[in-house]
Amino acid sequence: MNEDSQTLVLFTLGRALRELGYVLSVFVLEEGEAHPKWEDMDCHVSLLCSNLSISVDWTIYEGVILSSLEAKSVISSLMQDPFNSVPLIWLIQEDRLGKRLSSYVNLGRQQLVFEWTSAFSRANVVVFSDFSLPMMYSLLDSGNFYVIPGSPADVWMAKRYMASHSRQFLRKAYGFQEDDLIIVIIGSDFLYDESPCGYAAGMLTSQIIKITRIKDLGGMLKFAFLCGNSTYSFVSDFEELASRVGFPIDSVRHYGLDGDVNGVLRMADIVLYGSFQEEQNVPPLLLRAMSFEIPVVVPDLAAIKKYVTHKVQCLIFHPHDIDTLASAFLLLIEDKKLSTLARSIAHQGRLLAENLLVTEFLTNFANLIENMLHFPSDSFLPEPVSEIQQNTWAWNLFDDDYNDQSSGFEQIMDLKDSPAMQRHSIIDILEEKLSGNSRIGSPVSDSVSLEYPTQLDWDEIRETEMSEDFERREMEELAERMERNLGSWEDVYRNAKKSEKLRFEMNERDEGELERTGQSLCIYEIYGGQGAWDFLHHGSLYRGITLSRSNQRPRSDDVDALSRLPILNDSYYRDIFCDFGAMLSIANRIDSIHKIPWIGFQSWHASGRKVNLDDIVKALAIGNLVRQPDEIYVRPFGLHKTCQVSLTAKAEKVLEEMIQGTRKGDDVYYWAVIDKTSDDKGIVLAQHFVETVSLSAFESAFKSMYGIPLGSPALPPMPNDGGKWSALHSWVMPTSSFLEYVMFSRIFVDSLHSLSQNSSNSSDSCILGSSELERRHCYCRLLEALVNVWAYHSARRMFYLDPNSGDLDEQHPVELRRMWVKYFSPTLLKSMDEDLAEEADDNMHPTEGWLWPLTGEVHWQGILDREREERYRKKMDKKRKIKEKLLDRHKHGYKQKSLGNP
Repeated sequence: MNEDSQTLVLFTLGRALRELGYVLSVFVLEEGEAHPKWEDMDCHVSLLCSNLSISVDWTIYEGVILSSLEAKSVISSLMQDPFNSVPLIWLIQEDRLGKRLSSYVNLGRQQLVFEWTSAFSRANVVVFSDFSLPMMYSLLDSGNFYVIPGSPADVWMAKRYMASHSRQFLRKAYGFQEDDLIIVIIGSDFLYDESPCGYAAGMLTSQIIKITRIKDLGGMLKFAFLCGNSTYSFVSDFEELASRVGFPIDSVRHYGLDGDVNGVLRMADIVLYGSFQEEQNVPPLLLRAMSFEIPVVVPDLAAIKKYVTHKVQCLIFHPHDIDTLASAFLLLIEDKKLSTLARSIAHQGRLLAENLLVTEFLTNFANLIENMLHFPSDSFLPEPVSEIQQNTWAWNLFDDDYNDQSSGFEQIMDLKDSPAMQRHSIIDILEEKLSGNSRIGSPVSDSVSLEYPTQLDWDEIRETEMSEDFERREMEELAERMERNLGSWEDVYRNAKKSEKLRFEMNERDEGELERTGQSLCIYEIYGGQGAWDFLHHGSLYRGITLSRSNQRPRSDDVDALSRLPILNDSYYRDIFCDFGAMLSIANRIDSIHKIPWIGFQSWHASGRKVNLDDIVKALAIGNLVRQPDEIYVRPFGLHKTCQVSLTAKAEKVLEEMIQGTRKGDDVYYWAVIDKTSDDKGIVLAQHFVETVSLSAFESAFKSMYGIPLGSPALPPMPNDGGKWSALHSWVMPTSSFLEYVMFSRIFVDSLHSLSQNSSNSSDSCILGSSELERRHCYCRLLEALVNVWAYHSARRMFYLDPNSGDLDEQHPVELRRMWVKYFSPTLLKSMDEDLAEEADDNMHPTEGWLWPLTGEVHWQGILDREREERYRKKMDKKRKIKEKLLDRHKHGYKQKSLGNP
């Protein structure tokens, strides 16, 4: 990350957001001078790998800010599920791409336009720093453009240019004398007339004559019109102006905006803003002129008068009274040089320009972020936007470097004008990748033959295809008329067997399933889409299970949870269950997919957090916004704030050895734990529910599940012993224990769902949360912690496995627990499960939308008896038909059916 105006904007914005209580993470494309400055602000900085392979778990952030067009590198990652729902703001301060869009259209390179349109449409909001930029990028507008005026780019460029270019040198280079009074006339960025310079020249004629006569300037007065492009021809206008005032022809010159704009402004004595069009904001070119510490003369426009004061930062003339323009010039010129007032105006104008629009920019940006992000109900909300104290750009972080780097400042140009900044950019990379031609910005000869098929090419292709089709059909007809030797019966039999063998090989078990044969453990990694593929493991120990439709990894044996449990095809249930839905799908007809004694689960987030913590995956220069809550942070998909990483090879080996050595007893091993913000508090699960969900909801669901009287205590006691609790569904247990846990969880979720449905008639209501995210993932956090309640009160030994070292530490020893064993005994749970199955089988449940039968298998003794009777009936029918057939053959003899009709 280099020190430029974009970095300055991010620094200033970062400071303001930190004042409001946000926590920031920064990702950069490459190392640069600004890296230590971010770390001084207590911002974690990561570096993107050079191959643009983005492996960042964006769901741990409440939002993402992209700061330049180069951030296109990460858009593909943010467009994939599950990252496509992360709020995204894209701040655009460059016009490089906007200048090329028309060339893309003219040259027919629609693929480039589509590529950028797709990227821009991913952003929730595309923020521009100037009102002219949305017009340049209008071809990419999908209704998400937004303008927040304010950028230090012009001031930044002026500071650097002044440090490396002297006024005397520039005047000599452009052919001006040292004692010349140079007046530069600039105009609006929005040019509605093809000859704005000619209009300005006509306006100034009478005023120039008056100034020259009064001040006796003679040939000292020079005029430079800075507008249009250098290819525009305004020679006749300038010659006419010079002849009217009696000046030499070379005293009135024109310079295009595609040339050295900075040099023209740097050597000016006075700058006149010659456009009378109402602007929405202070024109950037005028702001740049003020940054060069040049006195400016401006018309009486509302957008400009809002920020400047007459005779303090500028001189204001009235367009309807053109004589006031001459009066303004007379105040600035004294004794054939700039007056004291002019120097004071120039100084005050520079001070104003340095930090113009900072407060408005920060306030509007903070309001935008606050309106976009949806904070959990249990987190600290940001401070009001009015609490922002930052009212200047963060110049103090860069001013100390000016003198040390002045020798190289001529290489640092404005983002809008610098060709160097355009080399090897993402724009050029995409042009080369998608077109294979030279850069769009380079001149294109009319004789260049574009590599697109002509109508003649299409005609030749059509004729070739027709000829090949005719020849193919002719050969098929000839083959049908010719006699073919089918060979002996042995050949036919051999070919049939070969076909059956090939069909069997197609249905043969894949490599992953064969590798797991004979193993004791399989850990299912739960993921939600293609964006999570980079975080998944490969090998026989792990197997993926996706909660996103048709998003399994290629050449893998990942499980499709939606096909195994139909209820997950409904996005409502898939969202409220989160990762728990994958467990339900595995438990449903488990013998068809999992036949080994131990089973485990791990969310893909575990690997994602490990990558981020170890700085293995690097990222791009973007500011990521995260609101820091009290203890538990509600992540997207309903995740708890956890201290977790995935298992190392050493920890995996320890886990496998422990499993193979376990002969009896039900142990639960987990390596992702709920984070604690203070060690002295510990984690009391009851308190945890109070802080993150609803104690009353858990209590009511537990009472309803077991039919406990209202006056009885209904919350299983959990210890306040400072031990660790499992989080993020990252654990391992025996397969039989897993089925028992799922049996308990299905009944509890059904009770909770009934309670939620009865409390409100709204389908999207949630008794466990109030924010939009919490309502969408209603049961997720509660189900994530539920395994702790079940394991603790069902007398399972609980072991924390250090994911790095592999050290095992038993948590909450069984002999010290106060357990409600009777409510978690397998016999009771099995009895409750059979009762619910009988109700479902007999359609006796009083309410509609009953959840329990949809979450897994429905079995009770009556169903087994009915299935046994059905099998017996089919067996008897088969015997009866065989007996009747034999009797008929004995009575009438064997009759062969006729082979054909005579």
